[in-house]
Amino acid sequence: MDATLTPVAGDAVEDIEIHLLLEALYRRYHYDFRNYAGVSIKRRLRQARLQLGFASFSALQDALLRDATVVPRLLDYLTVQVSEMFRDPSYFRAIREKIVPHLRTYPSLKVWIAGCSSGEELHSMAILFQEEGLFDRTLFYATDINPGALENAANGVYALDRIKTFTQNHQKSGGKTSLSDYYTAAYGRAAFDKTLRSRVVFSDHSLVTDAVFAECQFISCRNVMIYFDRALQNRAVGLFRDSLTRRGFLGLGSKETLRFSEHASSFTDFVREEKIYQRRDG
Repeated sequence: MDATLTPVAGDAVEDIEIHLLLEALYRRYHYDFRNYAGVSIKRRLRQARLQLGFASFSALQDALLRDATVVPRLLDYLTVQVSEMFRDPSYFRAIREKIVPHLRTYPSLKVWIAGCSSGEELHSMAILFQEEGLFDRTLFYATDINPGALENAANGVYALDRIKTFTQNHQKSGGKTSLSDYYTAAYGRAAFDKTLRSRVVFSDHSLVTDAVFAECQFISCRNVMIYFDRALQNRAVGLFRDSLTRRGFLGLGSKETLRFSEHASSFTDFVREEKIYQRRDG
């Protein structure tokens, strides 16, 4: 007797295709998005499929496996590229007023900007450390999984029409200089001074698959973990814990928290309202 096959609903087919696409991306190129939050990753993949001109996720998967040039185009949709300098100025003001006094006690510093995207937060931190007299003793690590984003961060060039917002944020953060001191404007773009990147190591690093690579006094990872599922959030927080010196500091995004992490007991609230935490001694 022939078995009767039950048709699979369209949404279920799409879910299967997405699962296979993410598995292919990981197995072929070692970019792991398999444990990103489902709703978010599905929304981005739908946008990518339409914008890249593929009729289905299966067609996108086929192209991905056979044409490596598809990868950077897809990564632009899967990684967060929206940021601005001194975003959430109160966060940077808290760093100036609450964190910097502690960092001054170290003869040398390592600061990790995890998920640096196109470099707005990196340049913000470099300027803040310059203004606070800590830049020359600090080594910055700027990491991301998107090679194109890292290249943009290393170039430090932004559209001139964004500078007004950057400048306002800088002032609200307690800036001690004029932001214009740090860039040259021409042809509709603002190129930030190369000296701001003279103490920066740019590196491809994944919070999903990679391990600890440095011991830092301060880690800033903002608006990245909101796209992870719970297990992946736990992995990232554990990685940050193991990357911090004792009593080192961790800054998260305004919608992120350690409250539900299995590693929460390794940290104490330091500036609660700005989601800045301190690693415990033990």
